[in-house]
Amino acid sequence: MPWSLVSPASRGIGFHLTRHLLQTTKIPVIATARKDVDGVKKSILQDLPNVESDRLTVLELDVTNETSIHRAAEDAKSMFPPDNHLHLAFAIPGILYPEKAPSQLDHEQLNRAFAINTIGPLLLMKHFTPFLPSKSTKLAISQEQEPALPPHAVWLTMSARVGSTTDNNLGGWFSYRASKAGVTSITKSLDLYLKGKCGEKAMAMAYHPGTVKTGLSKEFWGSVKKEKLFSPEYAVEKMVGVVRDIGLEQRGRCWDWRGTEVLP
Repeated sequence: MPWSLVSPASRGIGFHLTRHLLQTTKIPVIATARKDVDGVKKSILQDLPNVESDRLTVLELDVTNETSIHRAAEDAKSMFPPDNHLHLAFAIPGILYPEKAPSQLDHEQLNRAFAINTIGPLLLMKHFTPFLPSKSTKLAISQEQEPALPPHAVWLTMSARVGSTTDNNLGGWFSYRASKAGVTSITKSLDLYLKGKCGEKAMAMAYHPGTVKTGLSKEFWGSVKKEKLFSPEYAVEKMVGVVRDIGLEQRGRCWDWRGTEVLP
């Protein structure tokens, strides 16, 4: 049986992504939250009467605490037999400090930006990629029964267009740009690893969702054109669609909500 992972999922894109997966697929979903896992599960399932509640498990996990990541991975291991596999993984932690000048850089904020945006996804990779299918795994994904799922497993890490050095024409946002550029780099490295370990059964990609109406971007909503400011529901629908449609020949790169590559 395939299953999916969304980390974190207590709010923002992760919250709405978990709800979307529960409504559009039949597979179990593991979501994570730093605290109040029962409350988070209740909120995710609210107004979803047709979703079986036992399909959703919310585990306590803090991406800045490797012990909690290891514990969550052990919990996941106990939930699924060895012939099950992780089919969709969304490693999407994020924090933004919008520095405009070097004088605004703060050591504590720099550490936190990299801990959440870059190191957190690396540690999720460490503890959860062993659940991805190997070359010998038989993938029993029926496109008729599960049209929202890609035929191969996908590990997605949240990047951002501002993490593109090629596209950096404005400067600023030093810690966010650098930490998200790191995401694109580690995604490529992970994909090369998966190519050797999993062959065509699993791939990695980075993703830019556009500007989404979440707490992360709230300060900047007013400067974004109305048609470019996406609702979370629209954003996750586009995300899952890109994950489904991006083929193995496009693995290891960063893609946006239109399915257009974001260059490193």
